[in-house]
Amino acid sequence: MKLISWNVNGFRACLSKGFSEFFREADGDFVCLQETKMQPGQADFHPEDYYEYYNSAEKKGYSGTAIFARKALGEPLSVHYGMKGKHDDEGRLITLEYPDFYLVCCYVPNAQSELKRIDYRMEFEDDLRNYLLELNRTHPVIYCGDLNVAHEEIDLKNPKSNRGNAGFSDQERGKMTELLNAGFTDTFRYFYPDRTGIYSWWSYRFNARKNNAGWRIDYFIVSNSLQDRIRDSKILTDITGSDHCPVELDIEF
Repeated sequence: MKLISWNVNGFRACLSKGFSEFFREADGDFVCLQETKMQPGQADFHPEDYYEYYNSAEKKGYSGTAIFARKALGEPLSVHYGMKGKHDDEGRLITLEYPDFYLVCCYVPNAQSELKRIDYRMEFEDDLRNYLLELNRTHPVIYCGDLNVAHEEIDLKNPKSNRGNAGFSDQERGKMTELLNAGFTDTFRYFYPDRTGIYSWWSYRFNARKNNAGWRIDYFIVSNSLQDRIRDSKILTDITGSDHCPVELDIEF
């Protein structure tokens, strides 16, 4: 089974930059999107072999997530938008339940410049971890998305100059550590613990992508009980259309 996750930085814009061709060629069983920046019905994209699930922010043109799920796998047992009454107004979370797993697509809030939103970010992280642990009591979890944190120094080009900035603050990195220590696996580092120079986001400024001055902030994270099922975890750095590139998980069920 192949899963794709991509922060498209505006789905309608990404559609004009080759998304449909990528979608067809990638042939994913699940394609999870973040930062769709749209309301339902605003994107003209309806692959006939997939169910479509959108969670849009109340604020137009902001945040938002989506999942395309292959119909051949059957309908989910349940679909949940948001986090059971918490953090539900920005369209940041979709959960699909299947007999063998939960799939959670998430767009984690950015702490913003000078960490203006760090307190909310910490609350979100704690609530999300508890939510994932609750799910994990029923089925193992596949959690993916733009998690807006480079966990270790190996995960960004310039760790020293970015220490303390949004996405590389001690607080955010600590919350990622807490999540992994609670029983979850960063699939890319599971396969490639020492690989450097592989990133999933580059600023549009300063020719960052051309110079590969990037950050790895897009993840597939799974319950530890799924470790023996994962076959590979990839970062598709050649795919353009957004300031992020897609990430991929290959797993057997």
